[in-house]
Amino acid sequence: MLLMLVQITAAQGPAECERAVDMALRALLRDAPGYGVELQLVEENATACGYKSVLLQARGDAAAAWLSKWEGSVQCVFESPFRPGHRRKNWFVGIRRCEVPEHDATLDERDLRFQACRASGKGGQHVNTTDSAVHATHLPSGIAVKVMTERSQHANKRLARALIAMKLQQLAEQGVDAARHDRNQQHWSLERGNPVRVLR
Repeated sequence: MLLMLVQITAAQGPAECERAVDMALRALLRDAPGYGVELQLVEENATACGYKSVLLQARGDAAAAWLSKWEGSVQCVFESPFRPGHRRKNWFVGIRRCEVPEHDATLDERDLRFQACRASGKGGQHVNTTDSAVHATHLPSGIAVKVMTERSQHANKRLARALIAMKLQQLAEQGVDAARHDRNQQHWSLERGNPVRVLR
């Protein structure tokens, strides 16, 4: 079974893009119920201006179809509250769907360390009553996640595994992009002279 996750990111954008992530998050949360889609906040990278990124879990039969209308670059239009008089009014965030298997066969259980911890934050009577939240670490990479969205520790462990698998996949993609960038840079770093070998 696949878990459907949605990431909203400001990427390398300025503070206004972090505010735009918050704007996009609110828009998604307003829009989803009308399509029978339930969104749960799984992870957030909050800043003073909004969010660098937010990760949501989407549930519902229509989730995939609904998300297809949101995926890609989203333009948010507003005047900068951080730089008065700034001429730019268009700010962009990225929305990406990530479908992750609940049980990733490539993840070795021996590489994972789980620790139960108490949930914190919003959640009413179910928060801080049991150690249902889970802190998970992938030992080889150092990737760590804390999951508290589900009410059972077992379900939080399952989601933590999926999150780690997703982050490992993103790391691998970044490595491929970095290698491609390095190859492209070689075209600009050619030294005309001091050859290591001369061919005739």
